[in-house]
Amino acid sequence: MTKSPKYWNKAKKYLSKKDKTMSNLIKSYKSPSETTLTSRKDIFFSLCKSIIGQQISVAAANSVFIKFKRKCKNKINPKIVSKLSKIQLKSCGLSRQKISGIKNLAKQMIDRSFNPRLINKMGDEEAIIYLSSLKQIGRWSAEMILLFTYNRSNIWPVQDIGLLRAISKNYKKKYLPPEKFIKLLQKKFTPYCSVATWYLWRSIDPEPIQY
Repeated sequence: MTKSPKYWNKAKKYLSKKDKTMSNLIKSYKSPSETTLTSRKDIFFSLCKSIIGQQISVAAANSVFIKFKRKCKNKINPKIVSKLSKIQLKSCGLSRQKISGIKNLAKQMIDRSFNPRLINKMGDEEAIIYLSSLKQIGRWSAEMILLFTYNRSNIWPVQDIGLLRAISKNYKKKYLPPEKFIKLLQKKFTPYCSVATWYLWRSIDPEPIQY
């Protein structure tokens, strides 16, 4: 894990001035351990975790991931994953589609048909499109990678149920919150939507999220 992004403290001041609700949220979480967006800087690890976590609960995803990690002998990298059989991966609790996605990812990392280094040279939207070209990786997963692995500052994942729930709770809106209001918040929080997202997540989850 790395320390929090350089923009973090500047973003907190900016958001606090822009929005009273966000200001109160930021004040609620003062300890660095409660408020820091960190990164493993390991895109393969994060993509595997993202694929595993799709369409299942956090608890179920954690259980499957622990088994997956054991199968990899605690070394989650493309070479080790490529050597695991479909039967071994299935025994972790992975579906056929997720097995296919993870195996395909390992192959593309090894043969370099997918090159993570290119992402640093891309804007957010271009990077989302590039990541979404991977099997089992859609827009939401791509946004999680940009937020957690690359610590991009202005990610606003409007497909994320947790974010939508947090907006409803903190801004006293019905669920789902109106699209117009979500866009209004995005405009208000730019260029630090990632930090706003983080604090909104914290307001509904006792544990900081990490991919």
